[in-house]
Amino acid sequence: MGMPLSHMDWTVEMVKALPDDGNRYEVIDGELLVSPAPSLLHQSAVGKLYLLLAPYADAVGLDAVFAPAAVTFSARREVQPDLFVLPRKAGRPATRFEDVGQLMLAVEVLSPHSARTDRHRKRALYQDERVPDYWIVDLALRAVERWRPDCASKEVLTVALSWQPMPAHEALIIDLPAYFRSVHGE
Repeated sequence: MGMPLSHMDWTVEMVKALPDDGNRYEVIDGELLVSPAPSLLHQSAVGKLYLLLAPYADAVGLDAVFAPAAVTFSARREVQPDLFVLPRKAGRPATRFEDVGQLMLAVEVLSPHSARTDRHRKRALYQDERVPDYWIVDLALRAVERWRPDCASKEVLTVALSWQPMPAHEALIIDLPAYFRSVHGE
């Protein structure tokens, strides 16, 4: 995913005109990024994390969504996080990202072809767009890197991940060793 296809200045409109060929197409600041279909382990990790996040998100008035789903920040910025959480619009689930215009959380599960982009390009994008939490799930290291908008360095979590997007509600606590054991089938 880290290699741009050309030096053309891509737009979201141009990306939407590409054929549906099973690849994931994203554009960050005019650069087209292409990634192949993810592995089964990757999808298992996304699915298991979604099952942990979705009930909590719903209980606090948010909605969890998994890829493929477009998050369009501007005409030159559209990504498809593996998993993300949105606020609701007037108490109802958004039908498009543009309906709410903000993310509460973005999550990427690392793949060999996505690690560089997830850790650099997407991190910078999510920080620039003021996404309150960006998690990078590293299946090999069994760790989650957490980034926040104004932080110059990551927080590496290996024991527990606490997420509290709504201060009036208790935090979600994810037991990371249990999560990684489940993903790896142990």
